[in-house]
Amino acid sequence: MVVKILKELKSFWDAVTFYTIIPIPLGWQGNFLRVAQWASWIGLGIGGLLIALDVLLQALGVPNLTRAVWIVFAWVGITRGLHLDGAMDTADGLAVTDPQRRLLVMQDSQTGAYGAIAAIVILGMKVAALSEQGAGWGLILAAGWGRWGQVLAIAFYPYLKPTGKGAFHKLGLKYPQDVLWGLWGLLIVQIAYGFFNPLSGWGAMITGAMGLAIAVASSYLFYRRLGGHTGDSYGAVVEWSEAIFLSGFATWVHWLNLH
Repeated sequence: MVVKILKELKSFWDAVTFYTIIPIPLGWQGNFLRVAQWASWIGLGIGGLLIALDVLLQALGVPNLTRAVWIVFAWVGITRGLHLDGAMDTADGLAVTDPQRRLLVMQDSQTGAYGAIAAIVILGMKVAALSEQGAGWGLILAAGWGRWGQVLAIAFYPYLKPTGKGAFHKLGLKYPQDVLWGLWGLLIVQIAYGFFNPLSGWGAMITGAMGLAIAVASSYLFYRRLGGHTGDSYGAVVEWSEAIFLSGFATWVHWLNLH
């Protein structure tokens, strides 16, 4: 039992170093095969760190829009732009009309016009949503649900490049336990949101259903367009899910304020 616990703790730390800017400790032999099981939990942790930054910036009197920009900037920095890069490459690939050339375009390290546009839209949506409703629960839930959508993409859909940079995710994921493990963490946070925000009424159920629907839809839609998934499309699922969820959450908070 102790050996198993230590193994899982090591797997969690491997996930931290893979999904964030935190480096691998000296002498550490990282094994990233099973990191996807922790993706949603890492997202919740990232959201928590960004909420702490938001609280600090509020204490310093930083205005809403400027605070939102700094939070999104830190968001990209914490993740090394890992998922944003994938979203940009995927946008460039989907812009190609010939399906046979899409994967080649996505492998190109140079960013095209559609990739740049995708990044601007994603970051703009996040900044706009955060400047309207603040960080808080929406931020932590967006980061969690976005990564759970990635886990769905890994679990349910074929990987298009057996030797690609994200192929190991498919090999290491255990279904259904890893999918349910990430969902469990999200449900805990959703329940906490409803508990600490009693005035929102059905808020936990509504935002939870919204997060679930966005995660499922984003993983499926990229599968439909590409015929499967790659490491880049995994990142696209995360980024678009986060941006769309934040926009929906901001709309929900705005509606509550009006009523």
